[in-house]
Amino acid sequence: MRVIEIPSSLDYRNIETLYGAVEAGDTGPVLFDARRLAWIDPNGMLALLAAGRVSAQRGTPPRLSPPRRREVRGYLDRMGFTRAAAEIFSPSRRQTLRRPQRASDVLLEITPITTNSDVHEVVDRVQSRAGAILSNTLRYPPAAVVQFSVILSEVCQNIIEHAEGTGWVAAQSYNWTRRLGRHVAVIAVCDLGRGFRASLEDEHSDRFGDRWGDATALEAAFLLGLTRFPDTGRGQGIQQIRKQVARWNGLLSIRSGTARIADTPTWSRNPPLDEGLEHFPGAQINIILPERTGERPRAG
Repeated sequence: MRVIEIPSSLDYRNIETLYGAVEAGDTGPVLFDARRLAWIDPNGMLALLAAGRVSAQRGTPPRLSPPRRREVRGYLDRMGFTRAAAEIFSPSRRQTLRRPQRASDVLLEITPITTNSDVHEVVDRVQSRAGAILSNTLRYPPAAVVQFSVILSEVCQNIIEHAEGTGWVAAQSYNWTRRLGRHVAVIAVCDLGRGFRASLEDEHSDRFGDRWGDATALEAAFLLGLTRFPDTGRGQGIQQIRKQVARWNGLLSIRSGTARIADTPTWSRNPPLDEGLEHFPGAQINIILPERTGERPRAG
């Protein structure tokens, strides 16, 4: 059995290590060893689910060794990771994955998105929690709840319209005292569908000629608002998300294929475009919304 060791910290900054480990392996059985895991954000959780599903699609369902730390296992329970993982991984022999416990500190548990009704259910469910977190924790105006719901709806809709496959969404608020010096809300969306390049290829690849690839496809969707649909006005969801996230001085990045594109605020060190990354089948969207303060946040 091949062992993939999960690092002690897994979030949007280092999920590339997980993609690389999965892609480098063969079709044999895999054990994801998360015993050392001490910190994980929604992006890390969805990346781990996606990696597990890719391994499962190659043959034998992978195994998952849960974290040793009780507080980390409890957090994974509250975020709904336990329930989602039970559908992908074979339970560890030493410890059976537990059922999640609902808790008020979670903005949105890991939720599968397959239909439009799933999107409506997610938005309805998160309204009250988002209001409290945006107003009390992030200091956003009351109207931000509606704008946040629009963002959430659009990123979920992206799974249905472009991925043509099941995806997940999750969100949580954190106090990034050391990393940023303020509270943030993190929204993660992930799917294992066609990816941006394949989704846009039939409609738009000819106009870009030899430049066509994962990075060009992301630029076409992210910067130009292009979509696989010929209808006028379609494909504006990402543009609306970009405008709103920018108003809140937030970070927005989209990862698909071997590239990542991002709108990066002054507090982020992320480059606007990364190419030559480990291949990821599908797409992953990361949104980070920082607390409003009178001071500029530190870079992190």
